[in-house]
Amino acid sequence: MRDLELSIAWRYLRSRRGSRLLSLISVIAIGGVLVGVSALIVIMGVMNGLQRDLREKILVGSPDLRVLPYGSDMRMADWANLLADVKKAPGVVEAAPFVQTQGLVRNLAGYMVGTQVVGIVPGGQPGDKVTTIRDHAILGDFRFARDSVALPGAVLGKLLASKLNAFPGDTVVLLGAAGLDMNASTGALVPRADTVVVSGVFETGMFEYDDSYLYLSLEAGQRFAGFGTDVTGLEVRTTDRWSAPVVADSLRASLEAPVRVMDWQEQNRSLFQALKLEKLGMSVILLLIVVVAAFNIVSTLTMVVADKTREIGILRAMGLPAASIRRIFLYQGIVVGAVGTGGGLVLGLMVALLLEKYRLIALDPSVYFIDHLPVAIQALDVLLIVAASIVIAAVATLYPAKQAARLYPVEAIRHE
Repeated sequence: MRDLELSIAWRYLRSRRGSRLLSLISVIAIGGVLVGVSALIVIMGVMNGLQRDLREKILVGSPDLRVLPYGSDMRMADWANLLADVKKAPGVVEAAPFVQTQGLVRNLAGYMVGTQVVGIVPGGQPGDKVTTIRDHAILGDFRFARDSVALPGAVLGKLLASKLNAFPGDTVVLLGAAGLDMNASTGALVPRADTVVVSGVFETGMFEYDDSYLYLSLEAGQRFAGFGTDVTGLEVRTTDRWSAPVVADSLRASLEAPVRVMDWQEQNRSLFQALKLEKLGMSVILLLIVVVAAFNIVSTLTMVVADKTREIGILRAMGLPAASIRRIFLYQGIVVGAVGTGGGLVLGLMVALLLEKYRLIALDPSVYFIDHLPVAIQALDVLLIVAASIVIAAVATLYPAKQAARLYPVEAIRHE
């Protein structure tokens, strides 16, 4: 009986003149599902790729965890003991102090731009692997080595160095608000000025870092920020970035000092929340394409029922039960959904792989932080798309299948 039902369903899908090709309305229904599934796979891959690339680029200079003090001055005193306690915590691989402040940097020609000034442990010292920023030096390195021992070294982002026309060996001036002096004659505040030698240039591929970040050694950063021996906080690297929230909870419970612990997701919550919301919105919008394709399936099967009414009546009169009639049209809709979903799956994966391999769509890094449209296919997303498409196609068959099964044999045979 099952083979007979499948045979009849396949026959109804084909064109009238005995051709083995599918009828035009069946092809249109399949095409609608194919377009919807392929678009969903590509867009979901793009959203996943954006999240992946932004996450990787942000974590170049941003640690898995940050331990920060409370208070408006953002200064952590007596941090050495706290650092030792953090290093002993389970899941912590490495930890190091850092200083972060804002300032202005000026070249000798007088051109001045704003910058984020960060003081970190120099390369080659304990704690230098807490982030991977030190691996991205393209000129010099993060040891802050310089020819003149009288001046501290600084490592600039590539775009910042280009704007200042300052490269290893050149001298720039840092201006900050720490330690402001007052002009005795005018009463005006005189900002602190530190002269530094460019000892390296780095490039991460993330516009924000490359365009506005300047790194100093920890001691030079403390002096420029006017912190003395204090620091802004501690940077922590965990065994696995995805376990960072668990390690953060553990540190909050174990540390006795009045500090707050933020993982990398909390530090960039607004950005990642926006990406998740955008991904959800795009998924819902594109899923509507599959829903529209389901209406095509409904109309296709309804037309088949109307066209095959006499044949359905003959089958019923010959003893084929209503349940079998219902399954015939259910199989027909599932075949349309499965073929469309399979074709969309293949097309979507091919387009996604081509976009990722050949970087076909270029982006402006000053706007999007990245230079091309990334694609990352996740198996779970693909499975959900395929399952949703098959389910929608199956649900779309229920109404026309029910209508076909309700036909009375005599009335169906008399149908003109």
